[in-house]
Amino acid sequence: MKVKVLSRNPDDYIRETKLDIQRVPRNYDPTLHPFEVAREYTRALNATKLERVFAKPFLASLDGHRDGVNCLAKHTTSLSTLLSGSCDGEVKVWNLSKRECVRTLQAHEGFVRGMVVRFCGTSFFTIGDDKTIKQWKMETPGYGEEEEPLHTILGKTVFTGLDHHQKEGVFATCGQQVDIWDEQRSSPIRSFTWGVDSFSSVSFNPVETELLGSCASDRSIVLYDMRESAPLKKVTNDMDYMDVIMTMRSNTLCWNPMEAYYFTCANEDYNLYTYDMRYLEKPLVVHMDHVSAVLDVDYSPTGQEFVSASFDKTIRIFPKDAGHSREVYHTKRMQHVICIKWSADSKYILSGSDEMNIRLWKANAAEKLGVLAPREREAANYSQKLKEKFQNHPQIRRIARHRHLPKSIYHQTKELRVMKDARRRKEMNVRKHSKPGAVPVVSEKEKHVVTVVK
Repeated sequence: MKVKVLSRNPDDYIRETKLDIQRVPRNYDPTLHPFEVAREYTRALNATKLERVFAKPFLASLDGHRDGVNCLAKHTTSLSTLLSGSCDGEVKVWNLSKRECVRTLQAHEGFVRGMVVRFCGTSFFTIGDDKTIKQWKMETPGYGEEEEPLHTILGKTVFTGLDHHQKEGVFATCGQQVDIWDEQRSSPIRSFTWGVDSFSSVSFNPVETELLGSCASDRSIVLYDMRESAPLKKVTNDMDYMDVIMTMRSNTLCWNPMEAYYFTCANEDYNLYTYDMRYLEKPLVVHMDHVSAVLDVDYSPTGQEFVSASFDKTIRIFPKDAGHSREVYHTKRMQHVICIKWSADSKYILSGSDEMNIRLWKANAAEKLGVLAPREREAANYSQKLKEKFQNHPQIRRIARHRHLPKSIYHQTKELRVMKDARRRKEMNVRKHSKPGAVPVVSEKEKHVVTVVK
């Protein structure tokens, strides 16, 4: 006679200490769990609803400026340091962890047009309406010391944009022309002219550090290569520049920090355009959603997303390859947003606006800040995976996409949609009543580019 004896190892189900989590044996055979997908869907739905409940992106407002904030600069080595320049020529240095101003200096007469921190973080540069470039120490002067710039360069014209090389003591300015400066010299080592009245912004490529891009007043975006040997020479070689002319003027340009070929420009026609500089005939993506001119743009350090600031008093976050924004931030008090920065740890967004305030926002509106317990982190990761798995289900997609907008922006969006539909309808009617091929179909991407000059 056979006798079967039940044998269990206590280590499989008894906790080592009373602080451990109870062990629950589970059989993962799918035939034993016929309602698994239904349960997961319910969890995903609840996670999506809770995300909207906890979406509170606004963190702090830094006030102290006496005029509109015109430009912001991130510190290259310190996460908690931010520099801001206002329309009355004042520059402030902020400690973001304490949320207070640690230093104020009267840098220029008139607007501070641009500022940038040197790659080593020991000094920073500012430009203003008084036609000067000034280099300042990052350290606060000691007791009794005067607040004096390290160097001052007097230019011939007003400067409108400024950026510093990522590895060398070289910086670029723009105004009536794009100038490349050595920190040790008081005159530019190279000047690029393109036969236009003025340039509004200039930006070095953070990966291919010898390349820089600029936005000009004749609606063009011009890309330059600094590796040409002859200095102080007008660029005429085919390899030295590329130029794309659009239907409306671009305000600023920002390079993708992870993909050297891609850059995004903020345009006056309410859109942003992401280009591949190897193929400038049409943009890779047209990013729509703003209802007024886009004034500034900045990439996340991961290169996966970017944030835009607009004249319509909103901030929008776009995935780099999506045509529409995933998030929109606004407050009752915030006026036209002039400048925007994404923090170097990819968690925060900083915006400067007309009504003299700098605002600190979360990059992920529903993210919990501070130290997370392991179980909290696991639960957040599990919820995120569930939301990704069921993101295309109609109910979940509707809840995840819904945003409350100010009445003015809601009505402007509606009006723009009506105008766009009317234009499309008219084009279709003209094509229907014309000879075949007389009215070609032009894609949305191709509509906005007039010509490319090489």
